[in-house]
Amino acid sequence: MTKLTLHHPDGRSDILDVADGTTVMRAALTSSIPGIIGECGGQAMCATCHVYVREDYVDRLPDIGEDEDEMLDCTAAPRDDRRSRLGCQITLCAPLDGIEVDLPETQV
Repeated sequence: MTKLTLHHPDGRSDILDVADGTTVMRAALTSSIPGIIGECGGQAMCATCHVYVREDYVDRLPDIGEDEDEMLDCTAAPRDDRRSRLGCQITLCAPLDGIEVDLPETQV
């Protein structure tokens, strides 16, 4: 299990214990966390699972793929070149245990 904390723009936080191999997007959707839409179902085709990864975890993530990079240019909230990622492309695992992400003000 991996601990995931999602911070909402209003200051609230949701802390989830998630099975390894689950994406941030899927964990949020199955836990009915507002702020993640995941319109394309995790195919990196819609940018409605945009998150800002907290600085302590950015360097633990794999590099951004071409499709993800292209979709991050289409986010409703401003892209942060270092911290913005698509939740559908972050697969939770032991090295990411405790990861924290900030949800943007809007996804659409």
